[in-house]
Formats: sequence, structure tokens, C-alpha cells
Amino acid sequence: MRNPSDDKSAHFEPLVLEHHVRVRAFVRSLGVEPDWVDDIAQEAFVKAYNDWDSFDQSRDFGKWLRGIAANIVRNEIRKQARRQRLLHTDLTRLLVQGEETSGDTPEPVAIEAVRICLGKLSASNRAIVQGRYRDGLTAPELAEKLQKTAANVRQMLVRIRRQLRICVEHQLNSEADPA
Repeated sequence: MRNPSDDKSAHFEPLVLEHHVRVRAFVRSLGVEPDWVDDIAQEAFVKAYNDWDSFDQSRDFGKWLRGIAANIVRNEIRKQARRQRLLHTDLTRLLVQGEETSGDTPEPVAIEAVRICLGKLSASNRAIVQGRYRDGLTAPELAEKLQKTAANVRQMLVRIRRQLRICVEHQLNSEADPA
């Protein structure tokens, strides 16, 4: 009996040989760190091999493969954005502790900047940030609470963190440069 994966390999191997240089160049052109180009290109070939049965043979294999590689790079960008830390550890500390602080002790400038920027957020965005950092809810837990998808909540958190970072930087810069 003949193994169906042998047919797939027989068709796929020449395509790898034909396209590997161009796929690596394409991945590199997307701004991927040089050390990761081969890994991402290889991941694209593995994904293409696994999805071979869904590939329409009448279409351009190179274009399909570059689309797979571009999606892998997009996913890496999303992962990296989620992994990035906020501007100050003070921000995380403030969010974890909540908004109650003693009025007797003066707050560092950074914490005050965070407090101001949190106040500028819409009520719904502030609730998301507090749910995540103060209450320790995961993205799926927040998603259930907000009736959204976890991916949507993660994307919202990325945007809110970016908004907070920009605002805090602006606040700190305006404190440093009194006009």
C-alpha cells in the first residue's frame, strides 16, 4: 500500500528548493531580525506542508507561501506587543494596588502621571485596565465579562497600554520642561 504523504513530499520538495531563497528574502524584507529569518521561513514551509491539501494547485505557490510567512510575522508582532512592558513599574504597581493611596505621603511624579492618564481614559477602558492589572483577570475572563473575544480584549489592552504610555511620556516630559 502506498503512503499518501509520499506523494505530498514528492510534490512539495521541489517547491521548497525552488522557493526557499525567495521566502527568506521576503521574510527579511519584512524587518525580521536576521537571526530569526530562517526560523520564520522554516515555520512557513512547515505550515504550507501541513496545509498542502488546502492549497489550490492552479494558484501561485510562491504567493501562497509568502502569505503564510506574512501571517507568521504578523502573529509575531502581536505576541511581541503583548509581551512589552509598560513604561514604568510604578504603573503596574498602581494598577495592582488600585486607586486608593494615602494622602499623607507625596507620590512620585511618575505615579501622578499615571494617575492623570488613567483619569483621561474612558470609563470602559479604565475598567478593562483595572480588571486586568488590579483584579488580575486574564484576557479570557475579561472577554467573558465584556462579552467579547479574548483576542479582542488583548488587542484592546495593547491599544490602551500604548495610549497610556504616550500620555505618561507626555506628562513626564511636561513635568521635566516647565514652560
